[in-house]
Amino acid sequence: MASVFPFCRSFILVILLALATTFISPSHATSLPRDATSFHDGRSYFRRLLDTPFTWSLKRSRKHLTGWFDTRPRLVESLRRYEDQVVIRFNVSTVEHEAALRKAIDQMLLDVWDFTANYTDIRLEGRRIRPLMGILPPSLQDNHSILIPDLARAVAATYPSRAPADSTAQSVLNNRGITPAHQASSPRRQGIDDIFFHDYQPLTSINAWMRLLDSMFRGRGLVRMISIGKSYEGRDIQALRVGIPPNGAAVGSSDDRRDTILITGGIHAREWISTSTVNYVAWSFIRSIDEDPMITKILEHFDIVFIPVLNPDGYEYSWEVDRLWRKSRQRTKMQYCPGFDLDHAFGYQWDDMPHQTEPCSESYGGDEPFQAVEAARLADWAKNETDHGVNFVGYIDLHSYSQQVLFPYAYSCDAQPPNMENLQEVAFNLAKYMRLSNGEVYTVASACNGAVASSENPPVNGAPDNQKTRIEAGGGSVLDYIFHDLGARYSYQIKLRDTGSYGFLLPSEDIIPTGEEVFQAMKYFGDYLLGNNGHEWSHNVGSEDEAPQVDMAADEGNVELRRRRRRNVPFARRR
Repeated sequence: MASVFPFCRSFILVILLALATTFISPSHATSLPRDATSFHDGRSYFRRLLDTPFTWSLKRSRKHLTGWFDTRPRLVESLRRYEDQVVIRFNVSTVEHEAALRKAIDQMLLDVWDFTANYTDIRLEGRRIRPLMGILPPSLQDNHSILIPDLARAVAATYPSRAPADSTAQSVLNNRGITPAHQASSPRRQGIDDIFFHDYQPLTSINAWMRLLDSMFRGRGLVRMISIGKSYEGRDIQALRVGIPPNGAAVGSSDDRRDTILITGGIHAREWISTSTVNYVAWSFIRSIDEDPMITKILEHFDIVFIPVLNPDGYEYSWEVDRLWRKSRQRTKMQYCPGFDLDHAFGYQWDDMPHQTEPCSESYGGDEPFQAVEAARLADWAKNETDHGVNFVGYIDLHSYSQQVLFPYAYSCDAQPPNMENLQEVAFNLAKYMRLSNGEVYTVASACNGAVASSENPPVNGAPDNQKTRIEAGGGSVLDYIFHDLGARYSYQIKLRDTGSYGFLLPSEDIIPTGEEVFQAMKYFGDYLLGNNGHEWSHNVGSEDEAPQVDMAADEGNVELRRRRRRNVPFARRR
């Protein structure tokens, strides 16, 4: 087999050119429109943003906070909207707490960032904190903390740092004596990881990168770029099919239909780390074909289909208009509330739980199954694949955040999959190999466990157990659909870093470590599906005694406390 790496030097040069045309184009060197640089007390908006006392840890230079905004006044407006917003964590430990919080969320149309059996994170304006507390029981009013106190600055920090040197915002920072990023020394090694995974990437760069991989490795039959359909706004939902086909056949061709693993990201637009991780794992598999016998063996037996952005319309919107946009961009029955939550739009058990019927809700999945265009396109593509001989044997759906490995079913804790023991075994091992990579703890649970209610709990306000309110209804999930309807016996949702310090706004420094965690887990996953139960891969990585030691029994609060101490970010004062 010819080596991949004689191509790497030219590959790096080409991708540098591609990224240069994306980020350093003449259109990006224009000044901010007047309405995007309005003055307040004689100071520009960006200067006020940078001068605000801010204890939440940032790892980027101040140049980073302005470069992407120079020609995007709508982004600037969204930053202004987030100036008075915070993210609050409520410790939820009883059915009564959950029911009260769910009622408040529905009543005030709050944005739920994350929920587990132990806590719920909510984003809201500072002026709405007092009204929220007024409708919550006293036990919840005294049981919360502020996770992110300055949401606007946290949002700004996630955009890429490659900015034109002559932009208006850059000039402001230069006048403040800030050292330009290209003049500062960097400890990063120079390689392909540093080039593409140094920052989060917009949709145009991701598609260009995928086309580049297709053009470079298609000749060897290793990679093929495909489209699984069009989004609501007409964008291609792009994917990479990676494998080593037998007898020189092209990967994914009609004479090479075989067992397939599916990996998706970007179902929720604001979860950028899920998209970057799908791309990182795809690149890691491709570059390891000639180096790692385990990768070669996996790809000789399976095709892996990587879909980094299942929600391209929402992802594009999160870059151009609103960083925290979650849903798709499809029109709904309410003109001013567009978008569907794609993870509540699939057909299996769509109406098993009382679904959210309010289009303005972040968890609105539609008024019928597959009403969301992107969900329908994925289902149509997958059905067509199975009709033509493809057998989906595994599925990984990447999300953020909370560091969890979740297995079916999401729609109900009363339903158990027939292979429950095997699902749990693999889930614990996925968490184990992610932990062995960087020492980060991932917990394991059923995907239904976003609610503390179970059959043993007493009724709430006299309601039967099956009518209890969950923080978020679980019907219509892509996890349950692919597991049940497509027969992918080993299907998982993995919620990536972190556990709340940054939430959806994870710094780009975490892209490569998070990608490595999932790549190591995927090597185990492939080995397990080969029938080795992960044993061959275990011998390659060494014993657990040689790996970083982490207290697996630590609860989520202690894990978060350790992370904040490492970042020198104190817990905000409890209100």
